Amino acid sequence: MTDRAPQPTAAGLAEPLRSRWSPSVYDDAHRLSSTEIETLLRAAQWAPSKGNTQPWAFFVCVPGTPQHERLVATLSRGNAGWVPRASVVFVTTAHVRESEEPGAASYSDHALYDVGQAAAHLTLQARAMGLHAHQFAGFDHDALAEALGVPATHRVLTGIAVGVPGDPAEVDERTAARDHRDRARRPMEEWVFGGRFGEPFVTAPLADSGP
Repeated sequence: MTDRAPQPTAAGLAEPLRSRWSPSVYDDAHRLSSTEIETLLRAAQWAPSKGNTQPWAFFVCVPGTPQHERLVATLSRGNAGWVPRASVVFVTTAHVRESEEPGAASYSDHALYDVGQAAAHLTLQARAMGLHAHQFAGFDHDALAEALGVPATHRVLTGIAVGVPGDPAEVDERTAARDHRDRARRPMEEWVFGGRFGEPFVTAPLADSGP
Protein backbone atom coordinates (compact mmCIF):
# COMPACT_ATOMS: atom_id res chain seq x y z
CA MET A 1 0.00 0.00 0.00
CA THR A 2 1.54 3.28 -1.12
CA ASP A 3 -1.30 5.76 -0.67
CA ARG A 4 -4.38 6.31 1.45
CA ALA A 5 -7.34 8.27 0.17
CA PRO A 6 -7.95 11.38 2.26
CA GLN A 7 -10.98 11.45 4.49
CA PRO A 8 -13.79 13.81 3.36
CA THR A 9 -12.80 16.48 5.88
CA ALA A 10 -9.22 16.44 4.54
CA ALA A 11 -10.10 16.52 0.86
CA GLY A 12 -9.97 20.32 0.66
CA LEU A 13 -6.54 20.63 2.26
CA ALA A 14 -3.45 21.60 0.30
CA GLU A 15 -0.67 19.14 -0.44
CA PRO A 16 1.21 17.69 1.30
CA LEU A 17 -1.32 17.95 4.13
CA ARG A 18 -4.02 16.14 2.17
CA SER A 19 -2.12 12.92 1.49
CA ARG A 20 -0.16 12.67 4.72
CA TRP A 21 -0.60 9.51 6.75
CA SER A 22 1.52 7.35 9.04
CA PRO A 23 2.39 3.92 7.61
CA SER A 24 3.86 1.14 9.71
CA VAL A 25 5.12 -1.11 6.91
CA TYR A 26 8.38 0.29 5.58
CA ASP A 27 10.73 -0.96 2.89
CA ASP A 28 13.77 -1.93 4.96
CA ALA A 29 16.02 -1.93 1.87
CA HIS A 30 15.33 1.73 1.07
CA ARG A 31 17.89 4.32 2.12
CA LEU A 32 17.99 8.09 1.95
CA SER A 33 20.92 10.07 0.62
CA SER A 34 22.71 12.48 2.91
CA THR A 35 21.25 15.32 0.83
CA GLU A 36 17.70 14.05 1.41
CA ILE A 37 18.31 13.77 5.14
CA GLU A 38 19.71 17.29 5.20
CA THR A 39 16.65 18.60 3.34
CA LEU A 40 14.35 17.07 5.95
CA LEU A 41 16.38 18.70 8.70
CA ARG A 42 16.31 22.05 6.88
CA ALA A 43 12.52 21.90 7.03
CA ALA A 44 12.72 21.51 10.81
CA GLN A 45 15.35 24.23 11.00
CA TRP A 46 13.01 26.77 9.41
CA ALA A 47 10.04 26.07 11.66
CA PRO A 48 8.85 29.04 13.73
CA SER A 49 9.85 29.25 17.38
CA LYS A 50 9.44 31.69 20.25
CA GLY A 51 11.90 34.52 19.78
CA ASN A 52 13.75 32.38 17.21
CA THR A 53 15.15 30.32 20.10
CA GLN A 54 14.91 27.07 18.10
CA PRO A 55 14.85 24.99 21.33
CA TRP A 56 15.35 21.62 19.68
CA ALA A 57 18.04 19.05 19.09
CA PHE A 58 17.55 16.09 16.76
CA PHE A 59 19.45 12.79 16.55
CA VAL A 60 19.76 11.15 13.14
CA CYS A 61 19.47 7.36 13.45
CA VAL A 62 20.30 5.58 10.20
CA PRO A 63 20.19 1.77 10.22
CA GLY A 64 23.64 0.36 10.91
CA THR A 65 24.79 3.27 13.05
CA PRO A 66 25.42 3.09 16.82
CA GLN A 67 22.67 5.59 17.56
CA HIS A 68 20.16 3.49 15.61
CA GLU A 69 21.14 0.41 17.60
CA ARG A 70 20.72 2.36 20.84
CA LEU A 71 17.26 3.49 19.76
CA VAL A 72 16.16 -0.01 18.71
CA ALA A 73 17.25 -1.41 22.07
CA THR A 74 14.81 0.90 23.86
CA LEU A 75 11.73 0.42 21.63
CA SER A 76 8.48 -0.80 23.10
CA ARG A 77 7.12 -4.17 22.00
CA GLY A 78 4.54 -2.46 19.78
CA ASN A 79 7.14 -0.40 17.93
CA ALA A 80 9.99 -2.91 17.74
CA GLY A 81 8.38 -4.64 14.76
CA TRP A 82 8.20 -1.66 12.43
CA VAL A 83 10.45 1.24 13.48
CA PRO A 84 13.75 -0.51 12.63
CA ARG A 85 12.59 -0.96 9.01
CA ALA A 86 12.40 2.79 8.31
CA SER A 87 15.04 4.44 6.15
CA VAL A 88 15.94 6.86 8.94
CA VAL A 89 14.60 7.71 12.37
CA PHE A 90 14.93 11.15 13.93
CA VAL A 91 14.81 11.45 17.72
CA THR A 92 13.58 14.82 18.93
CA THR A 93 14.61 16.56 22.13
CA ALA A 94 13.56 19.88 23.65
CA HIS A 95 15.61 22.38 25.64
CA VAL A 96 13.43 22.63 28.76
CA ARG A 97 15.80 23.54 31.63
CA GLU A 98 18.41 26.19 32.30
CA SER A 99 22.06 25.21 32.18
CA GLU A 100 24.48 26.22 34.91
CA GLU A 101 27.23 26.60 32.33
CA PRO A 102 28.33 30.22 31.79
CA GLY A 103 27.03 31.68 28.56
CA ALA A 104 24.69 28.76 27.88
CA ALA A 105 21.58 29.41 25.81
CA SER A 106 18.42 30.15 27.76
CA TYR A 107 15.71 27.56 27.69
CA SER A 108 12.29 28.34 26.24
CA ASP A 109 9.08 27.92 28.18
CA HIS A 110 7.43 27.14 24.83
CA ALA A 111 9.98 24.51 23.84
CA LEU A 112 7.53 21.61 23.61
CA TYR A 113 5.24 23.61 21.33
CA ASP A 114 8.15 24.68 19.14
CA VAL A 115 9.64 21.20 18.80
CA GLY A 116 6.20 19.99 17.74
CA GLN A 117 6.23 22.56 14.96
CA ALA A 118 9.72 21.53 13.85
CA ALA A 119 8.60 17.88 13.78
CA ALA A 120 5.52 18.80 11.75
CA HIS A 121 7.61 20.70 9.23
CA LEU A 122 9.92 17.72 8.81
CA THR A 123 6.95 15.38 8.43
CA LEU A 124 5.34 17.49 5.72
CA GLN A 125 8.62 17.95 3.90
CA ALA A 126 8.98 14.18 3.86
CA ARG A 127 5.60 13.82 2.20
CA ALA A 128 6.50 16.51 -0.36
CA MET A 129 9.56 14.38 -1.23
CA GLY A 130 7.43 11.27 -1.82
CA LEU A 131 8.27 9.84 1.59
CA HIS A 132 6.12 9.00 4.60
CA ALA A 133 6.74 9.78 8.25
CA HIS A 134 5.33 8.06 11.34
CA GLN A 135 5.87 9.74 14.70
CA PHE A 136 6.00 7.64 17.85
CA ALA A 137 6.78 7.82 21.56
CA GLY A 138 6.84 4.13 22.49
CA PHE A 139 10.36 3.71 23.80
CA ASP A 140 12.22 3.99 27.10
CA HIS A 141 12.91 7.71 27.15
CA ASP A 142 15.25 7.67 30.13
CA ALA A 143 17.31 4.78 28.79
CA LEU A 144 17.66 6.38 25.38
CA ALA A 145 18.57 9.76 26.87
CA GLU A 146 21.35 8.07 28.84
CA ALA A 147 22.54 6.04 25.85
CA LEU A 148 22.70 9.13 23.64
CA GLY A 149 24.26 11.36 26.29
CA VAL A 150 21.39 13.83 26.35
CA PRO A 151 22.14 16.52 28.98
CA ALA A 152 19.78 17.33 31.84
CA THR A 153 18.83 20.57 30.10
CA HIS A 154 17.03 18.61 27.38
CA ARG A 155 14.08 16.23 27.35
CA VAL A 156 13.77 13.38 24.85
CA LEU A 157 10.33 13.60 23.27
CA THR A 158 9.59 11.46 20.22
CA GLY A 159 10.88 9.51 17.27
CA ILE A 160 10.03 10.22 13.62
CA ALA A 161 10.42 7.23 11.32
CA VAL A 162 10.78 8.19 7.64
CA GLY A 163 10.85 5.98 4.57
CA VAL A 164 8.75 4.46 1.80
CA PRO A 165 6.02 1.85 2.18
CA GLY A 166 7.12 -1.78 1.95
CA ASP A 167 5.62 -5.20 1.36
CA PRO A 168 3.12 -6.22 4.08
CA ALA A 169 4.06 -9.86 3.44
CA GLU A 170 7.50 -9.16 4.92
CA VAL A 171 6.19 -8.18 8.35
CA ASP A 172 4.08 -9.88 11.00
CA GLU A 173 0.29 -9.75 10.75
CA ARG A 174 -0.05 -7.35 13.66
CA THR A 175 2.25 -4.80 12.03
CA ALA A 176 0.67 -5.21 8.60
CA ALA A 177 -2.80 -4.70 10.06
CA ARG A 178 -1.83 -1.28 11.40
CA ASP A 179 -1.88 0.14 7.87
CA HIS A 180 -5.47 -0.96 7.33
CA ARG A 181 -7.01 0.64 10.37
CA ASP A 182 -9.71 3.22 9.80
CA ARG A 183 -8.46 6.78 9.91
CA ALA A 184 -10.69 9.13 11.87
CA ARG A 185 -10.54 12.41 13.72
CA ARG A 186 -12.63 13.90 16.51
CA PRO A 187 -15.44 16.10 15.20
CA MET A 188 -14.59 19.79 15.35
CA GLU A 189 -17.45 20.62 17.70
CA GLU A 190 -15.59 18.65 20.38
CA TRP A 191 -12.49 20.86 20.30
CA VAL A 192 -13.24 24.13 18.45
CA PHE A 193 -14.87 26.51 20.88
CA GLY A 194 -16.44 29.95 20.70
CA GLY A 195 -17.21 32.16 23.70
CA ARG A 196 -16.48 29.66 26.48
CA PHE A 197 -14.73 26.33 26.85
CA GLY A 198 -17.06 23.59 25.73
CA GLU A 199 -19.26 25.86 23.62
CA PRO A 200 -18.75 24.84 19.98
CA PHE A 201 -17.75 27.58 17.58
CA VAL A 202 -20.44 27.86 14.93
CA THR A 203 -19.62 29.42 11.58
CA ALA A 204 -22.35 31.44 9.89
CA PRO A 205 -23.50 30.09 6.52
CA LEU A 206 -21.95 31.87 3.57
CA ALA A 207 -24.22 34.49 2.05
CA ASP A 208 -25.52 33.80 -1.41
CA SER A 209 -23.49 36.04 -3.68
CA GLY A 210 -25.88 35.54 -6.56
CA PRO A 211 -25.09 34.52 -10.13
